[in-house]
Formats: sequence, structure tokens, C-alpha cells
Amino acid sequence: MSVLLGQSVAVLLGRLYFLKGGSSNWLSSVVQVGGFPILIPFYLLTTTTTTTAAAGGSPHTLTAIYALLGLVVGFACWLYSVGLQNLPVSTYTLLSASQLAFNSFFSYFINGQKFTPFVVNSLVLLTVSSVLLVFNDDDSSAAGPTSRVKYVTGFLCTLAASALFGLLMSATQYVFTSVIKRRTFKYVMDMIIYQNLFASLVTVVGLFASGEWKGIGREMEGYGLGTTSYLMTLIWIAVFWQLFSIGAVGLIFEVSSLFSNSISVVGLPIVPIAAIFFFHDKMSGVKGISMVLAIWGFVSYVYQFYVDDKNSRVVKKAVDETSR
Repeated sequence: MSVLLGQSVAVLLGRLYFLKGGSSNWLSSVVQVGGFPILIPFYLLTTTTTTTAAAGGSPHTLTAIYALLGLVVGFACWLYSVGLQNLPVSTYTLLSASQLAFNSFFSYFINGQKFTPFVVNSLVLLTVSSVLLVFNDDDSSAAGPTSRVKYVTGFLCTLAASALFGLLMSATQYVFTSVIKRRTFKYVMDMIIYQNLFASLVTVVGLFASGEWKGIGREMEGYGLGTTSYLMTLIWIAVFWQLFSIGAVGLIFEVSSLFSNSISVVGLPIVPIAAIFFFHDKMSGVKGISMVLAIWGFVSYVYQFYVDDKNSRVVKKAVDETSR
């Protein structure tokens, strides 16, 4: 639930920020990862009341891993911000579903994910779903050549960000299973907080290095909904992205990166439909077909997960009966 709610609301608020006068991609990136301090009191409460075994990796190794993953997250957030600024939110959301295809691809090499017919079917459908959006002329030619350039820029940045997040989720699963080797809530929180800490450093450096920080005051004053709404929009974006992070990393820890990603795809119809009402996005025939294919791809993967879970239960039952 936290994955669906966090992702859907955060994306809609992120698009609202740009539609009402926001223009800083780096500031948008900062708030995507900068809300982690709100988790610290909860983290301290849970870690001081429980006894946790040491992780498999050394502190230096884990620090290096968190820093590397944080670097990837920071850059991917910037790419996503560029995509969200230049694409209708419905197109952005449908294109982001390609995360599951990238995640499957990287998991095959990193985590030994098996490519069954249902998984391959899911990959093909999600790939076709994304490719169809290239031919969505309603968005790309709405306002001439300038709009087309923005559409292509947003399309490529969102696709690149989806690839990075697919890689990130596969790598996160590998870290849990092969480096940390512990199944406790503490290490889930460690992953979220330290990864977001390094990602925040990356995005803050980007904000100041790009010079975008100089325009924040003017941006706040000229925001279409007022100064207070400007601040509240950014704050709630940060809160809901942290809610998403807890759910996503928790699912990677408990099940797999693919399952976590597939759950986020469940919310695929939510954001485009909400965008039609709130932002008056157009739902063209191409987008509709793309959505159907993406949902079909998700269902195909979920069915494979159901088959795997059913088989594992049968094997476990047989082992228990043999031992008795």
C-alpha cells in the first residue's frame, strides 16, 4: 500500500510543481530523496529496542555500497525530473513502467533470475508498450518543433532513469542477499537512510553547481498557487517519496526486486486516470493501447510469481512430510 500511495501521490505532486511555475530539475530531485530525516526518529526507536546481528559486509564496504547506490539514485532522480517536466504525467507514468523490463534484464545477470515464458512475455509487452509512446503524436507535436524537442528529451531521460532504477533495484537485492546476509528491519532502514543521504548530497551539489538555487526565491514568489502552497507541495513530495522508499526496499528485502517493481506497476492506471481529471491530460488511443499492454505485462509476471510460490509450497510440504 505504501508503494502505491507514495508513488502515485508523489508523481502527481511533482507534475503539479512544474505546471504551476516550478522549473528547477535539481530542486525536484532534492525533494525526492531529501525527506529521509523524517525516518530517523523511527529508525532510532526500532534499533535501540531490538538486538541485531552484524551484517556480512564490513562497515567500509557497506559505506562504499551506499555511496555508489546513492550516486545512481541522485542522477536517476534528476533524469526523472527532466522527464516529468517535459512529458504529460500519463505518458511519463506509462514509460516508467519499463522499469520492470529493465529490472528483469539486470536481475537475470545479477541475481540469477530465470527467464520463463511468462517473464519473457512480460518483457516483450512492456517493451512494446514503451515503444508505442514514441508514435504518440498527440503529445510530441502539440505545439510545434519546440514541443517535439521537449517530448523527445523527456522521453529519453525517463527511459534512461527507468533503466537506472531497474539496475538499482537488482543491485539492492544482490546487496541484501550476498553482502548484508541478514533479514532484519534495521538493514532495510540502513539502506533507505544512507542511500538517500548520499543521493541528497549528489542532488544538492547539482542544485548549487547548476546555479538553479539562485532562482528559487523568484520561483516561490511566482508560483501559481502561492508561496505557502509552493512549500507544502515540496514538503509533501518529500514525504510521499519516503513512504514509497520504505515499501519498495522492504519488498526487495522480503521477496525480490522484481516483485517490488511489479507492485509499483500495479498503480499504473491510477496516475494517468488521475491526471485526466486534475491536469486535463489527453488519453489518446496510443496511450490506451500502451496502458493495456503494460497491465498485461504486469499480470503475466504476477502469474509467474504465483506459479513459483505454489511450486515452492508443494516442495516444502513434500520435504516436511519426508522429514516426519
